[in-house]
Amino acid sequence: MTGAPQQAQRQYFLRRDYLLLTAMGLFLFLALVTPASVTQYPRWVNWPTIGTLLGLMLLTKGLETSGCLHHLGEQIILRFSNTRSLGLFTVAACAILSMFLTNDIMLFVAVPLTLRLGDLAELPLRRLIIFEALAVNAGSMLTPIGNPQNILLWQLSRVHFMDFIQHMLPPFAIAGVCLLLLAYWAFPAQPIHLQENRPLPSIRTPLLAASLCLYVPFLVLVDMRHVMIAVMLVAAVFTLGFTRLLLKIDWALLAVFLLLFLDMGLLTQHAIPGTQRLSHAGVLYVAGAVGSQFISNVPAAMVLTRYSSDWSTIAWAVNIGGFGLVSSSLANLIALRLGRQPGSYAAFHAWSVPFFLLVATLTGMWLMLG
Repeated sequence: MTGAPQQAQRQYFLRRDYLLLTAMGLFLFLALVTPASVTQYPRWVNWPTIGTLLGLMLLTKGLETSGCLHHLGEQIILRFSNTRSLGLFTVAACAILSMFLTNDIMLFVAVPLTLRLGDLAELPLRRLIIFEALAVNAGSMLTPIGNPQNILLWQLSRVHFMDFIQHMLPPFAIAGVCLLLLAYWAFPAQPIHLQENRPLPSIRTPLLAASLCLYVPFLVLVDMRHVMIAVMLVAAVFTLGFTRLLLKIDWALLAVFLLLFLDMGLLTQHAIPGTQRLSHAGVLYVAGAVGSQFISNVPAAMVLTRYSSDWSTIAWAVNIGGFGLVSSSLANLIALRLGRQPGSYAAFHAWSVPFFLLVATLTGMWLMLG
């Protein structure tokens, strides 16, 4: 008899899934206003991104369902006496690890773990998840492998790994210092109250072993650009061994990303070729930072490279542009979707928009003075 309530709950979430409904509505509107051949739709979708998301969703759901995150969360929560120390640790850990794991991958680990912490103690979960999104955007900007836009610009620039890091130090330092100061103020030093008599679930060893053993091969295959092989490997193992896990995946999140790619394709199919060059660094910086708010920072980087070869200014602009509106970075969407906290979109903008304005201004001043 549990099937009917679960189906009703899924239908309820679909009706309340404003992001999915908005992406769907925009797609239907653009498809009518700017009609294009349906055969063009598949080439607008970045299938490696979709495949990577699906694989990560399966692996992290496996870790979450195995029960290991509850036990790991207990070890973490016992080491912090107040929410400020936990908040600062979370921000620093997410920022540092995102430099090497990429911002999206880091969120697929951090957000489920944070939700498990909420089962063990009374915590400001919504605020923690918002700051995790800000942290991975700040940390990932430093390295050429930290996020998709840096990978793109690094490949175009052909500069040395360490040269790229050296170039990105100023915006990283500005964003990092501002974020730590903001986190210190946002998380008061309130004692953490553990939930009493909260039993921990038993660990499902086979599921945990499968998830951990597949994680590194999956990331290696993705890094080698064998995404389809990586996804097929993970999907095959979970389909054969843990079929019920497939029902727990947030398939609506994949639908949102598919629709966003289609929306972007419809919006840009009549774009004017980049014949007019943007030579002024200030104009290029503003275009990247502001443009990222509406089309996300990865597409913004792709568009700007058609108008300028100044990869360094573009890198500053689109990385800073990852803050601000939720649409400015796919990492923002992933964090809020995985977190599913009431009122998270409004709360996110209350923190992220002022942060973007501050960091964008300070970084712009550094760029102009430099």
